[in-house]
Amino acid sequence: MNKLAIVIPYYKITFFEDVLQSLVNQTNKNFNVYIGNDNSPDPPQELVEGYRNEFNLKYIKFNDNLGSVSLTKQWERCIDLVAAEEWIMLLGDDDVLENNVVNEFYSNLNIIEEKAINVVRFASKLIDITGQELSAIYKHDVFELATDAYYRKFKWESRSSLSEYIFRTSSYIKKGFTNYPLAWHSDDKAWLDFTNSGLIYTCNDAVVNIRRSNENISGKTDNLDRKNKAAYQFFNDITTSSKYTFTKKQKTTLLLEYGALLKQQKQITGKHVFRIAFQFIKIGAFYNGLRFIRRMYRSKFLKK
Repeated sequence: MNKLAIVIPYYKITFFEDVLQSLVNQTNKNFNVYIGNDNSPDPPQELVEGYRNEFNLKYIKFNDNLGSVSLTKQWERCIDLVAAEEWIMLLGDDDVLENNVVNEFYSNLNIIEEKAINVVRFASKLIDITGQELSAIYKHDVFELATDAYYRKFKWESRSSLSEYIFRTSSYIKKGFTNYPLAWHSDDKAWLDFTNSGLIYTCNDAVVNIRRSNENISGKTDNLDRKNKAAYQFFNDITTSSKYTFTKKQKTTLLLEYGALLKQQKQITGKHVFRIAFQFIKIGAFYNGLRFIRRMYRSKFLKK
């Protein structure tokens, strides 16, 4: 039986044939494809039918548009289509795999299993609506702590998005996705959760092409309020819980960012301020904790 399920939560048809063709082009066909149509106004069934003989495929059209309410819930009901595969890739309906992605996963599977890895990622690059490159290829350390990986992304030293990851089904069942608005940061938190702040394994010899366009969430600018709300919730979760083992330097930086989001979201309350100050104290960053309290006090009472 194939170990890998490639799950595509479908809504946009613009680049969808490119996605399907990239699956046809895989040199290793040991995967099953599951497509969940989120009641799109552009049904892909006719297009999908043309690929039924190219790989193992299951397609379903849902009767409601769940993604507009909760994108993570749409991801989850698409994952529910999966049979018994041990690994899952959630592939965007506009992102494209280079030909050796599946083969690289299987080529590295022995060491992935030996090291009890739960999250695998690939190198990536950004492409535009015509498929032209917008960036160089992003590569990573073969073994990297999920906390370090997220911190590098936060510092704009790297990038990350959902499509370039494969995760163990059992880890997903245990942890699930956190339901942030627009699913913004839901993938970042998943890799922290699925690995228990442990290691991510990278296959740097295969590339996933991530599409940038005005049709996807990352490319849109009319959803900044919801993105900021999601960021506020995400930073609250990762900075106030002891299960995320960031270094002292990393956590200090992330706590300061959370403070900025508190101010932006007009959530400066005594409860929030002292909870964050306590986190500074826990990691021994006393001076930063005092600075944070003073800054919040000034924002709340002196600048009205």
